[in-house]
Parts: sequence; structure tokens; C-alpha cells
Amino acid sequence: MNYQAMFKILEADIVVMQETKIQRKDLQDDMVLVPGWDVFFSLPKYKKGYSGVAIYTRNAVCAPIRAEEGITGVLTPPNSLTSFFNLPKHEQIGGYPTQIQLSECTLDAATLDSEGRCVILEFPAFVLIGVYCPANRDETRDEFRIGFLNALDARVRNLTAAGKKVFLTGDMNIIREEIDTAKAEEQARKQSITLEQYISTPARRLFNQLLVGGKVIGDRDEGREAPVLWDICRGFHPARRGMFTCWEQKINARPGNFGSRIDYVLCSIGCQEWFSDSNIQEGLMGSDHCPVYAVLKQNVVFEGNEVDIRDIMSAGIFKGGVRQREWSNKDLLPLSAKLIPEFDRRRSIRDMFSKQPPLQRGESFLESKSASHDQDGKLFGSTDRDTVSGETVTENVENNQDPHAILDEILEAEPSSEMLIQNTDSSVRAKTASSPLDSQTALMPSPARPSIKRSNEASATARPQKRGKANSSSKGTATASKALPGKGQSSLMGFFKPKTPQRDSASDSQLTIDNESDNISYTTSDRSTPALSMSDSISINESDSSFQAFNLADQKSVVDPIVAKESWSKLLGKRVVPRCEHNEPCVSFVTKKPGVNCGRSFYMCPRPLGPSGQKEKNTQWRCGTFIWSSDWTGD
Repeated sequence: MNYQAMFKILEADIVVMQETKIQRKDLQDDMVLVPGWDVFFSLPKYKKGYSGVAIYTRNAVCAPIRAEEGITGVLTPPNSLTSFFNLPKHEQIGGYPTQIQLSECTLDAATLDSEGRCVILEFPAFVLIGVYCPANRDETRDEFRIGFLNALDARVRNLTAAGKKVFLTGDMNIIREEIDTAKAEEQARKQSITLEQYISTPARRLFNQLLVGGKVIGDRDEGREAPVLWDICRGFHPARRGMFTCWEQKINARPGNFGSRIDYVLCSIGCQEWFSDSNIQEGLMGSDHCPVYAVLKQNVVFEGNEVDIRDIMSAGIFKGGVRQREWSNKDLLPLSAKLIPEFDRRRSIRDMFSKQPPLQRGESFLESKSASHDQDGKLFGSTDRDTVSGETVTENVENNQDPHAILDEILEAEPSSEMLIQNTDSSVRAKTASSPLDSQTALMPSPARPSIKRSNEASATARPQKRGKANSSSKGTATASKALPGKGQSSLMGFFKPKTPQRDSASDSQLTIDNESDNISYTTSDRSTPALSMSDSISINESDSSFQAFNLADQKSVVDPIVAKESWSKLLGKRVVPRCEHNEPCVSFVTKKPGVNCGRSFYMCPRPLGPSGQKEKNTQWRCGTFIWSSDWTGD
């Protein structure tokens, strides 16, 4: 199952994953380039394939306005040497732990954020913190675990004090109290402690002081006098037992529901009314954990006003619940995985050999295939309508553009597939005769497509490169016929004509327009251009929407005999006999074996097998040099 199918099953708009256990080299297309989704990763800096957090956001509904990695703010944005807490205020999420708040731990901030355990996204409505807290494995990790939880507590409280709403979600690796585990008494007995002492262990005490209704034995710690978060899932199921999210796989504890609740979705006090439901999905298999979800209401109270939740999940995409614009790559944040060089503006090999526009920054090839047509109805940078027909030439002539330039552009046009483009009410259909891409791939929004650079010897399209301003009142659709072979392609006629020289200003030319048939005829008497006939013409007929250029069968070309002789010599010259590995001329043979290669020639080394250089009975060839003719099929 790929990520897109998984998200469809989850039916979520924000998905937070923990313990991804991947390195940057492990990232694949189906992880990063998920159509319709953006993703933010936190990967371990030193322990490869360890821990890790990822947050996916669905672009159709929400778009974060800021993104950070790490809980302390000491890390830096991609391609930057400035830590998050040193960025300008308008670029910060804020709430960074102070030195005094971190003084309880002997580990520095860089160490605490070195294991890829936190991603923080800010939306207009709230700050979302996705974490994977250290587990209680052995005493050697106690200092790191308490240090990280202390930094997390400080960050949440500082954001709340700054007036921001906080959603904290992820694998906390902490059991709140007895109701949240099936083995509280067993663990207390193993540790030779009472249940009160079990609830008061450092990590559990710190976590309970953060939550409304958290069980705290004795006086609260300084600076943690008041709770700031609400346990959403427990709030909807206050007395439910067996609501576990993790089971030990070694003893196959899941079928008997012998587990613990260590995964949470928490929110700031006052936001609990934003949610209509919250629960676990114990039936979804795949790991030793199960998902926990919370559902936001359609309308919530924000800053004293009732608003549509979509209005405050992005910047300007929705207003009053009505979409104002589509999500675009301009909404990408520097931390987005789509901007990682390995995935940024990715194109397939097939796409590289087609007339595709360069992808926008952060856009994948899969997403570009489904890109909709732009509002102006422009395609391939055309004029005010979607045509690549002779009507463009007609308008250039009507605008008094130089007819020599028009003719030169058509002669220099690169040969391309025959294309019929039809613009309907809201869609554009393209049908190519020889393109390997389907029609959807060929359609791109024009704002994302600057002109494609090509060599000077081949233009980018079969229509003229330079055009005058198009007449806005175009007539219907148009058809482009096959263009002439250009400079970059060898053709039979190309052997009989030299390259077109620079036009002499003294040459005579005449342009005539037949008003009755809407035909344009261009005639030149410049005999210094033998490639053109004495009456070469461009014929445009709007009645059948076709463009016929240079009927080669009717041309009476002026041929230079010297140039023709040289061309024939190149085409029909004697084949040079190749040499074998002994640097001797090979011998030509003709196969007599019945089959598709019968009668075809090939070359072999002339040396026989015998030591004296003489042929022996049942002669076999010594040299392994075989040079097949171009029509050999390998039989």
C-alpha cells in the first residue's frame, strides 16, 4: 500500500507519524511526492535509521505558514546557518526554551535535538507539535529523556504564555495513570514501589502537571503550577478502560489487549470545544501502535468570533468557508521535503524528451500531469486563443509584419508531430501522432511554463517563433499540418539544396492576397537562394482550418549541380571497409542461412585458424570480430 492509498483510508487532513526510522537516503518518491500532500521530516543527525518524525498536510484544506524542526530552536532551516530562534520575529514560531528552563538538564540544546524527534508547524489557528519522546529503556537514557521532556514542557508553556493555541500530538512514551495500562500493578511490584510512587516517577509527574486532570501527588513544581493542555481522547472517554494504543509484539499482547496508552492528541485549554470526536483505531494494523485521531468541528470560536475552521487553517485559501484560491507551490515552506534537491522539480526521463514546461519549484512530475488548464485558456505560450495554425501567420501579415521574417521562421521551424488542439468550454484536448506522452502530460498551465531553450539550429515548435499581437476575435479552432523538415533534420531534399544564405536587401519579393479564397501567396525572384522555387507559396484557407506549407511535389527548384554532386557523393559514396582487432581490413560475407537475415552482409576478420596462416579442414575463424550490417536482426 502506498502513502496516498493509506491517507485515503485514514480520511485525515493532517497525519503525524513517529519513529519513522529512515535516513535521507531512504526517502522515496511515494513518501515525498504524494499528490495533494505536503510533508515535513525530522531525521536523526547521528544515529542513522533511528527515531524520526514526519507530518503530512493535505493541500486542499490546510497550509502551514511556518515550519521548524526540533524542540529547542537551535537547529537551522535548510540551506541556512541561522538557528530558528535567531530568525527575524516574523519568521519565528516562538516560545523557545530559555537557558534557565534548560538548566535542569546537563545536555545542551543541540544534543536534545539531534535525534530527529520533533516537527513544529504553525497554522493561523494554532501551533502543531509532532513529537516522538524518548522511551524508558534503561538508566543510561534517563538524563536525555528528562531533558527532552523538560524542553517540551517549556516550549508548550512559553507558546501558551505568548497567546498561541497549541496542539501536541505523538508518541509520548508515557503512561498517565493506572487506567492507561494493563500492567501498572505488575510494574510497581517489579520495581518494589507503591502505585503512588509509580504515578510520581519523574517523566510521569512532569507530564501530568502539563494536563488538565493529571494526577499529581503532593505540591506542584515551580513554574508548573497550572495545567495548559487537555487530553482530547480521554476527554471524550473519561472512564473507558482498555483504551490502549501500544502492545508488546514479543509476547503477542495485542489480541488479548494487554497494552498501554502512550500516544496522545492534546490541545490548549479552551480548544476542547473545537472537537466533535476523538478515539483510537485499534483495528488498523501495521505496527505495535494504533492511530489516535481527533475531529475538528466545521465552525469554531476563534478570537471571539465564530469562523469556518478552513479559514484559519491557511493564509487566504478560504474565506467564509469558500475557496478563494488553489494551493500552489508558493505556499511551500523551506522545511518542506518537496524542496529537497533529490525531489525538487523532478521530471521523468520520458518527460525530458517531450515538449514539457519546466516544473515549478517543489512540483513533481506526477503532480504536473494533473495540473489544470490556466484561467486564461493559454497553452504552450500561444496568443489569446489556443491555436497553432495559419491564422497566426494571417494576423502577422495583417499587422504589416515583414513577410521575409514570416517565411524565414516557417522554413526554420523544427519538424514536429501533427497536433490537433481543440479548446472546449473548460478543457483542452491534445492528440499527437507520434509523441510518447499522453494528452494529459502534454497539457500544462502556461504561467508555469517559460519558453524551452533549444539550439539555434532547431526551433522549439512547428509554428513561427515570432508573432505579432494576435487578433482577439479568432475564428473557432485551427489545425496545424506537418511542417517542413528543418535545419536539424536530414531529408532527401536537403541533399540537393545549400543552406539559405542571408537575404539580400536588393532582392525582389512580392506578397499577394486573394480576398476571395483567403489565400496568401509569397513570390521571390532572388535567384541567389536556390532552396526556394521561383513561385514558392504559403497557402492559408480558413474554411477548412488547414495550413499547407510548400507542396514539395509542385516545386520547380533551381539546383546547383556542384552542390548536388557533393550531396550525392556523401549519400552514395563507397562504404569504408572496417578493420578488425589486428588492424587489418575485414572481409565481407553474405549469410546463406534461411531466415530473416538471408542475403544480408556482415564483416569478419580475414585471418584463419591454422598456425601457419593457412586454412585447414573444418576451418574455424580465430578472431572474434564481427561487424553486422545495419539491417541485421541478430538471428
